[in-house]
Amino acid sequence: MKFNQVVLGIVTLGLLAGCQQVLTPEISSQTFNRYTNPVAVAAPGVGNGTVESCADPSTIYADGYWYTYCTKDPLNDDDVNDEGSYTFNNMPILRSADLVNWTYIGNVFDDADAPESNYPSYVEPTAGLFAPAIERLNGKYYLYYSITDTTLEARGDDSAIGVATSDSPAGPWVDSGKPVVEPSEAGCCPGSRRATIDPEVVTVGGQKYMFYGSYFGGVSARELSADGLSTTPESQTQITIDNRYEAPYIVRKDGYYYLFVSATDCCRGPLTGYAVFAGRSRDVLGPYVDREGVSLLDEELPERPSDGRFFARVGGTVVLAQNGNRWVGPGHNAVFQDFSGQWWTTYHAVDRFDPYFARDPGFTKRPLLLDPVDWVGGWPTVRGGNWASDSKQPRPAAQPGDRSRYRTERFRDVRLGNLIDRDEFNGSALDRRWRWVREPAADQAALEDGLLRFNTQEGDLFEGQNNAPVLARPSVAREYVLETRVRLDAPLEKCPDDCRFTQAGAIVYGDDDNFVKLADVSIFNTRQTEFAKEIFPVPPEYPRYGNTVAGPPADWTLLRIVKQLVRGEERYTAYTKRDVPGGRWVRGGTWTHELGRDAEVGLISFGGAGYTASFDYVRVYRLR
Repeated sequence: MKFNQVVLGIVTLGLLAGCQQVLTPEISSQTFNRYTNPVAVAAPGVGNGTVESCADPSTIYADGYWYTYCTKDPLNDDDVNDEGSYTFNNMPILRSADLVNWTYIGNVFDDADAPESNYPSYVEPTAGLFAPAIERLNGKYYLYYSITDTTLEARGDDSAIGVATSDSPAGPWVDSGKPVVEPSEAGCCPGSRRATIDPEVVTVGGQKYMFYGSYFGGVSARELSADGLSTTPESQTQITIDNRYEAPYIVRKDGYYYLFVSATDCCRGPLTGYAVFAGRSRDVLGPYVDREGVSLLDEELPERPSDGRFFARVGGTVVLAQNGNRWVGPGHNAVFQDFSGQWWTTYHAVDRFDPYFARDPGFTKRPLLLDPVDWVGGWPTVRGGNWASDSKQPRPAAQPGDRSRYRTERFRDVRLGNLIDRDEFNGSALDRRWRWVREPAADQAALEDGLLRFNTQEGDLFEGQNNAPVLARPSVAREYVLETRVRLDAPLEKCPDDCRFTQAGAIVYGDDDNFVKLADVSIFNTRQTEFAKEIFPVPPEYPRYGNTVAGPPADWTLLRIVKQLVRGEERYTAYTKRDVPGGRWVRGGTWTHELGRDAEVGLISFGGAGYTASFDYVRVYRLR
């Protein structure tokens, strides 16, 4: 994922020189058979002595230890230099014997201005170095990494992927001196620079491949040279649609290649909605499809655009999303097996109760988390679908001869109770329980042929821009399921400017600045289902709006928002379903909110005029 934007352009001040210092892993308060997220990471002598942020982790077992490599960031709230500014460590290295008690042992690179520095010569001293990927190739360790700015071009958006090698996973590291993947343009836009970040290496039949990419340009794959130091641009293959995914990671299981990718925003503090999705393919170069059979590249269209780019509804099976506990925005993960064969994932997430570095509100901390991966019906899901843990968990079998004590506990899904409120839109006028917030013109909404036609409107509900209509009615229970069936006729090719965020769906509405909404939405050249939260007031420097995404939409899409009260807290969970033969409900992430008993349920249709949303019904169920 992306390097925290707040640190771009800051002159970095490293801590340790090239991992020359090796410390013995500390024993923490983690119990012998169990651990609690975030995993314990000691940083002796650095700030408060812990590692509180390890974004974009990459994990490997080598030389009797587990090693994890992190994005360039401060280690903790007190990791500052003599001037009181945060220290930015050039990709910290953590080491552990048991996967749950870790120690910081140094950085991959020195500071650029350190004596005899190993800092890459073609990388700007102020660049972000992030999203490392560790590989064992050709008898050495290869550490691939993302670069925000090189010295190769005069422009400031020339992201690239580099590589350093070492005989030891602890270093010292020697950079190759040139990019493995050079700055290049996105397929959509001549003269642009795509997001050349987030490397991942896979070897198939002796051929190495470099997977990389992010939203602008999508995820691509190239052939990687035998020496692991260069790629062939002419071999590039598109793996995912752009404007949806980043952070590729691939494992092979039962004859399939499984592609793990992350979506939405990594770094919005307590409103971070990052999540992990998967697709699978028999061929490492795809096409990758999700459990519903929808491609991560595009949906099959009657005619592809003449320029060969990929558009339309985008697939992806949810592997890991926020579940309502302390962790939000889980993502950018690595996947591996322990010595008992159990699959695990390391990833980062955001503690919604402690989201920022203490000296810089707005600078998101992303601690290191660990959880098991289960395979249900041929598809990966973290903790049997329970997702990120915040209580004591059985620890992995981290060394030969160990046994994993983990046992799968499948997620227990919600069950619908009685239908307690409904409108099937079969009459000639809306029933009296509905009210308009900013009623549209008379010709913009009407009941027709058993449907509510609600034309998309100019305007939005986004922070200070509150000028879109909302059709709302009172909720009739403390806990409930709000369901609707919607069709949005926004185009399935690239939207013009007037429809790039056109959307239609369901809302739980407290007021214009406090709500959750679930919608079929156009996002540039894609169609996705977005689940968003807005909250106000918030502390200074805190965000007001955050979003995550759920299952793929279809021509007609069913949407559900489930409201539950858990220990006095309101939790809202998204469910989506493609209304096609064999379509299944897909659970998305959970937002917490304080909308209260007076919050209404309703419908929205906005983001740009000129298109039509059709709603088949609104139904509200009790929870069983």
